[in-house]
Amino acid sequence: MSKKKPEHIGIIPDGNRRWAVENGMSKKDGYEYGLMPGLKLLQMAKEHGVKEITYYGFTVDNCKRPKEQFQAFQKACVDAVDMLTREGADLLVIGDSNSKCFPRELVPYTTRTPVHGGGIKVNFLVNYGWQWDLSRMQEEGKPYSEDISRIDLIIRWGGMRRLSGFLPIQSVYADFYVEDHLWPDYTDEDFTNALEWYSKQDVTLGG
Repeated sequence: MSKKKPEHIGIIPDGNRRWAVENGMSKKDGYEYGLMPGLKLLQMAKEHGVKEITYYGFTVDNCKRPKEQFQAFQKACVDAVDMLTREGADLLVIGDSNSKCFPRELVPYTTRTPVHGGGIKVNFLVNYGWQWDLSRMQEEGKPYSEDISRIDLIIRWGGMRRLSGFLPIQSVYADFYVEDHLWPDYTDEDFTNALEWYSKQDVTLGG
């Protein structure tokens, strides 16, 4: 009997700042060390036949952090998207692109764009806010994130047990798996452990 697999996985890569402090660095330096884990995870997702993956980059609220941290995670998001464009994906960057907090380099990807031949759907939340996302519901009856499908599994690193505003509509029936160690310490075993855990969950969707 084949194991149940998630088609869409949400990724909350938390713990970059804590990791930097633990390793004797400035908080802003941690974001750079979160880039390679994101790439490795995407490659693992492809190997396991995942159809869609959503990364949490930074939120509207994160823009209130000190300037040096803000600039560091802005740059990390631009660098992350640059890495993803070499991997083959149908890429969508979603967030309030009208804000000065949104990196201009990512504007071309605010509509879904095949990169390096296309493939797995990859969504990247940049300057994202759940209130911003839902603000279009009143006028148009759909959120800004309408092109993102329902999420089956959310994996969060760093030990925190909260969604932090992560795609509230798509997350409504998602299973939530927490990895206690920090995102820059990601290993492929984290991913396979999450898939193994998910395969044992009873998905009823309210039934």
